Amino acid sequence: MKTVLAAAGPHPVGVAEGPAAAYVLTVVIPTFNERDNVPVLLARLGRTLGGVAWQIIVVDDDSPDGTASVVKAIAAADGRVSCLRRVGRRGLAGAVVEGIMAASAPIVAVIDADLQHDETLLPAMLEHLRADRADLVIGSRYLRPGAVALGLSPMRRAGSRLAAWLARRVLKTEVSDPVSGFFMVRRNVVEAVAPRLSSHGFKILFDIIASQPAPLRILELPYDFAQRRAGESKFDGRVAADYLSLVMARLTGDLIPPRAVMFGLVGASGLIVHLAVLRLCQGLGARFAAAQLIAALTAMTSNYLINNAVTYRDRRLAGAALLTGYLRFAGLCAIGLIANVAVAGLVHRLTPAWWLAGAAGALFGAAWNYVSTSVAVW
Repeated sequence: MKTVLAAAGPHPVGVAEGPAAAYVLTVVIPTFNERDNVPVLLARLGRTLGGVAWQIIVVDDDSPDGTASVVKAIAAADGRVSCLRRVGRRGLAGAVVEGIMAASAPIVAVIDADLQHDETLLPAMLEHLRADRADLVIGSRYLRPGAVALGLSPMRRAGSRLAAWLARRVLKTEVSDPVSGFFMVRRNVVEAVAPRLSSHGFKILFDIIASQPAPLRILELPYDFAQRRAGESKFDGRVAADYLSLVMARLTGDLIPPRAVMFGLVGASGLIVHLAVLRLCQGLGARFAAAQLIAALTAMTSNYLINNAVTYRDRRLAGAALLTGYLRFAGLCAIGLIANVAVAGLVHRLTPAWWLAGAAGALFGAAWNYVSTSVAVW
């Protein structure tokens, strides 16, 4: 066991009244396409938590494989199990927050359904919280040498360690696994900061810690990260991009929202696309004006499609809405370009610093594009 941080101001476990008093622990399980794993995990949890008054909430993101139906069949035979099926909403972070908000117990555990987390650690986690030794207990993959070797490929291990390193720099604490998906926390700790938590991405633990107004008392317990039993990992480039934008947002003290960071990154990629297409068109003999127009339209289209697929994937447009959204996006970005030039010209008249004028125009145009398109397009 590793004690990471000791701070004043404990958060004692309250005593619930009425029917909810029966539950000491709520286990929240976010799922997407885990129908083969969920029954196994629920059976394991039942055995592990013998003697504990528990409740399980499976939060399913409308899995096309029928995960919700499997859970509801189990829930019909055991009233301690329930399924919260989210329609039109996606994302592990949002699922976890909704599950915690629906919990009846004063203590909540979060565990993945892929059987890579060691559920036998839950009683020890619970004991530490009930004994008021901590506000948050984390199952860490990095306290025991080689504990993560079987569960992740070499590339995923490197990415996970980088994510943890970035999180520690932001949190300014030596938590070994601040991006773990396996932890137990006092419900009121999450409820106090719920409005600030991002509903996107996978690293909800990092967000919970980063959003606290005062340091939490944190303990870490080691476990061996197992191989996935069935199904596929949900990690991809979009998950990595979500995490980086969340880190940037927290570094700015939430001055810049995670979605705005992502929008800006997509805009930067558009500049690369623009220059590449411009060079290609000129190489094919096109005049500069024509090449510039083609490059600008290509970059704008690229930005729109990437934002639709990544930045606003929870509001993704499809079919006819994809085309009409593109037309609105183009029109609003044209206004942003005009505003960019106008602001840059105004600042340039006030100061001889050309770079300051250019930056002011670019920032104003980018802010307009983000705000206007988030409202009118997505």
